[in-house]
Amino acid sequence: MLFIKSLFLTASFVCVLCENKDGGKAPRLPLNDGNSIPALGLGTFLGFDEHGQKEVKDGEVELPVTLALNAGYRLFDTAQAYKNEHQVGKAVRESSVPREDVYIVTKLASNKQDKPVGSLFESLKEMNLSYVDLYLIHNPVAFTPDEKAYAIIDYKRTWKGMEVAKNNGLARSIGVSNFNISQLERLMEHSEIKPAVLQVEVNLNLAQDKLLEFCKEHDIVVMAYTPFGGLFDKTTESPPPRADDPELVKIAEKYKKSTPQVVLKYLVQRGVVPIPKSIRKEKIEENINIFDFELTPEEMTTLSKFNKDYRTVNPSFWQDHPYYPFEKTDTPAPDPFKRNKE
Repeated sequence: MLFIKSLFLTASFVCVLCENKDGGKAPRLPLNDGNSIPALGLGTFLGFDEHGQKEVKDGEVELPVTLALNAGYRLFDTAQAYKNEHQVGKAVRESSVPREDVYIVTKLASNKQDKPVGSLFESLKEMNLSYVDLYLIHNPVAFTPDEKAYAIIDYKRTWKGMEVAKNNGLARSIGVSNFNISQLERLMEHSEIKPAVLQVEVNLNLAQDKLLEFCKEHDIVVMAYTPFGGLFDKTTESPPPRADDPELVKIAEKYKKSTPQVVLKYLVQRGVVPIPKSIRKEKIEENINIFDFELTPEEMTTLSKFNKDYRTVNPSFWQDHPYYPFEKTDTPAPDPFKRNKE
């Protein structure tokens, strides 16, 4: 197998990308369990509106997944909580791309952490598939089945069920999402199978240097949601840069790329797997067209200076849960999930 070296943020870090044979545009990263993962994928969560989590309309996710498959994507990130698994599965099944060439990620819902195997069967039924490539614990924070109260379920216990799912071939790889370093350490101390992937927010505003270094030391691949951070923020809430930032524009013009493409390339060169979201054909095609240029170490350093340790996704409304993984605040935000239940 051909190996291509790509620089991390500093010259002391090296990320190894493997030549893929899945017909997609993104090379693959090796995982600690012998499998591999595409270096870039498509996120499918539709987000929130004034009423809470957006309802998924017919074809609203199926069409972007189909467009992405045609554009050379092979990784698709979904979750039980997104309520779109059926559309992701349908797009994959009806595609001309063989199932074994597609990498599907789903996540255990936070109100089902006491039954990870049973919940995965539910996801597989939704997608009409026999396995997923990666199954993640969505959050260390757990809720009761009706989502009206916290549930104190030790993620160590949940992980045992994740291991059962892998050992029985329901998931090729298993991992976690939104865990911090101490939670990862505790999990690995009490597990037979090490997480293959950690999914967290990583972008120019939130570099996650310590977390990435920890994962590198323990051979855990980091997948990045919200990879653009505040790049398209029309308010002044998030720190710079925006898409028209002069330093970003200068780098983009040098390579005849867009500034979002530069941001995605920066993450890939750090060894991170970004999963940008889009429902527009032109943006879907643009986002994966980043494997024909390489940022210099000086440009990587320039981009790293935008880090402000600022979270775009900050669910501080859950901070009273004993397993809340992020920094606590004196004024937690209102819970957007509750608007759908009131």
